[in-house]
Amino acid sequence: MASEQDGRNGSGVVFTLLWVVFFFQGMTPGFWFPALTNLLSAEGLSGWVALVFMVGPLGALVSPLLGGALADQRVSADRLYAWSTLAGAGVLLVAFWCLGQHWNPWWFLGLLLVYSILSGPSWGLLATIALANLTHGERHFPMVRLGSTLGWIVAGFLTSYWLRADASPVAGYAATVTRVLGGLCALGLPHTPPLGRATSWRSVLGLEAFGLLRERDHLVFFTVTLLFSIPLTAFYMVAPQHLKVLGDAHPTATMTIAQGSEVIAMLLMGVMMTRFRVKTLLLWALGLSVLRYGMSAHAGTGGMPWHVAGIALHGVCYTFYFITAQVFLDRRVEPGLRGQAQGLLTLASSGLGPLVGALVCGWLRDYFIRADGRGWLELWSVLGAMIAGCMLIFAVFYPRGAGGEA
Repeated sequence: MASEQDGRNGSGVVFTLLWVVFFFQGMTPGFWFPALTNLLSAEGLSGWVALVFMVGPLGALVSPLLGGALADQRVSADRLYAWSTLAGAGVLLVAFWCLGQHWNPWWFLGLLLVYSILSGPSWGLLATIALANLTHGERHFPMVRLGSTLGWIVAGFLTSYWLRADASPVAGYAATVTRVLGGLCALGLPHTPPLGRATSWRSVLGLEAFGLLRERDHLVFFTVTLLFSIPLTAFYMVAPQHLKVLGDAHPTATMTIAQGSEVIAMLLMGVMMTRFRVKTLLLWALGLSVLRYGMSAHAGTGGMPWHVAGIALHGVCYTFYFITAQVFLDRRVEPGLRGQAQGLLTLASSGLGPLVGALVCGWLRDYFIRADGRGWLELWSVLGAMIAGCMLIFAVFYPRGAGGEA
């Protein structure tokens, strides 16, 4: 029975299906998320940008842990992912329709919040499914995760050059289509049953994952992840606007350069994770992120090529940090808690961190960026200094040899 299971899990069919689902998972936000700031500005809602960017993190404060708990204890992860994805597609369609019809912005905000709650657990659930059904997770997971990167790239180019929807609700409609396709494909994912059981109300709510914070390596890791996610919010929130100020007519497409560099990083991850310690890879990611924001800061005086170079480096930084993080948790957490651990990672990186980040980055943008288009040097420099602080905390407090590594 075990050999039969291993054969099924390692089959090319399962790998391909996981890759396709990841492709549509990445394609969905690739259509609308990089275009959101410019879209809201075109609708006369530039004052709502920070508030809109807070909605997704608000949804991710609760649903990833609940979703992880359901996948650990009650519902198969594959079915939970598929049905929540299809339900989210319908809500996303109505949200962008309301925006296109110029309804009160609160309609868009409310529906986007519902969508965020439904989609909040999706990345963690997909990671759980993939790592449970791939025979060599450390080597194969980056390759299936590569599908989402390519999906984001394709969506960005379609948005800018085919749909010409850099500032149009059409980007949201296109995202709805890919969300539906992803949900339908997910119905064929391998069955991934719960491996744990609820023993208390804390288990039911997914709060047992917080018990991981009693261990020093987990505490430092999750704390730095949360802090790192605060300045990281600026990449999605203000980088496209900076491109537009610098004269880029197709900022959504240009933003996909980051995903292009992710492809290269993904191809390297399998080898690097077998040769280097987790601490080393995470420190590299943080150090490169400081350099990446320094490049965008220099674009304030040096011009667009520096900002584009920073965007290109972003993909490497993101991959080295967050793909390492997902595999690290799968290694270090018992099977019955893995879904909740991935949910806790989503809570930190897509919930609380970006929620604070939307406020901080919105305030920094309003404080530094002047009507004449200046102030980008100061904005990116402050954000880079915040990441340097994260790097220092991780280097000093993360325990040597954590996770059984040299």
